[in-house]
Amino acid sequence: MKRGTFRLGLFSMVLVVVVSCQNKDKEMADKRISELERYVDSLKSVDEMAMNDNWDQIATDYDTKSTSAKDALNALDEKEKASGQEKLDSYDADYNVIKTTVESKREVPNTSAKTVSTPSQLLRDRLFGAGKIGDDMSFAWVNKDNILSTYDTFFESYKKNKGDFSREDYDEIKLMYEALDSRKNRVEKEGLTTEDNNKIASIKFKFGPMFKLNRVGAKSRETAEAKE
Repeated sequence: MKRGTFRLGLFSMVLVVVVSCQNKDKEMADKRISELERYVDSLKSVDEMAMNDNWDQIATDYDTKSTSAKDALNALDEKEKASGQEKLDSYDADYNVIKTTVESKREVPNTSAKTVSTPSQLLRDRLFGAGKIGDDMSFAWVNKDNILSTYDTFFESYKKNKGDFSREDYDEIKLMYEALDSRKNRVEKEGLTTEDNNKIASIKFKFGPMFKLNRVGAKSRETAEAKE
């Protein structure tokens, strides 16, 4: 009888521990899901400019919170997991609407910027395409999917026209190139593939020495012409 009582007591203790662990897992999952819900709701009140400027960090934060919530759900039983997953799917849907809106606007060239046909603007149009870059040179429309083609277009246009550039043109090209490189540093965090990154590195490797040589040549040519 004592042995049976002991076994019953031991079983009860184990059951209490299991239930306690399950409750803690449920509390943790609920907490993570609530954090994700609040984060998505907060995004709906962020103004468009701030959303665009900080999108890389926003996307990273969302992925972190979403992954944390999904990991917490995996510790629950199938019924509770299914219920929690429905909520996550709902938040994912809301987030993807926001994401699509932001990314679609980032892909569109900034046509609202003033693009007066100054010599500098004509040079930008020649190297990157008409109206794609204004005085701010933000490259906001460049993303992980089109940055390789942007570098390639720039490099091919540069090679075709390098004999026509003045010393001032080369100064302007340097600024544009540095601005594009700055944009690349942000795009890398958005999921730029290793293959595209390597191809961009190859373009940069060929462009760097060529640009330095051509720039020196332009200065020497203009100096010689001024002496004539």
